[in-house]
Amino acid sequence: MTSIAVISAGLSVPSSTRILADALGKATARAVSSVEPGETRSPVDVHVVELRDLAHLITDNTLTGFPTGPLADAVRRVAEADAVIAVSPVYTGSYSGLFKMFFDVLDEGTLEGKPVLIAATAGTARHSLVLEFAMRPLFAYLRAAVVPTAVFAASEDFGTGSIQGGSLAKRIDRAAGELADRVLRRGTVLPDDPFANPTPFEDLLNDLP
Repeated sequence: MTSIAVISAGLSVPSSTRILADALGKATARAVSSVEPGETRSPVDVHVVELRDLAHLITDNTLTGFPTGPLADAVRRVAEADAVIAVSPVYTGSYSGLFKMFFDVLDEGTLEGKPVLIAATAGTARHSLVLEFAMRPLFAYLRAAVVPTAVFAASEDFGTGSIQGGSLAKRIDRAAGELADRVLRRGTVLPDDPFANPTPFEDLLNDLP
């Protein structure tokens, strides 16, 4: 069974961050489960870790250094997952403090080489670069294998029907497909680089008439 851990750092109920996290989880599950001719796929388990519910335990962990109860379960799920989807609201120009505190809880090397999809929500599209100047460097430091497409959703993206068939849905499907490819180790085989083994200049001169 393929396991996908979805980290949602939204604080309100309901939360646009959780809505985006759920949509990414479902899209990734569909992409991983898609069956190509001659192939079979195992079931996909998508588990959402709602950091709001773990806030007190995360704070305790910063003081004790030991995750307990549901937080320990969440840490184990992330460590054992085949891939991670990490979604945070934007606060003061960056990911939330709760989001960062959770990843501080993880043991060193937990995310090393693990496929990760990053996403964020905010009230305005002006915060979209948070994905590139804050979140992507964080996961690069953790040595995760972050997929190329990151997903940002502003309040306007959650209009009627947009998450099902609008531009946000297209971004979700593209990112989910990239994450699924990493999980399934599918990837496109690149053509040979024509400049990898150039002909020596003297050989070219020898071929001249």
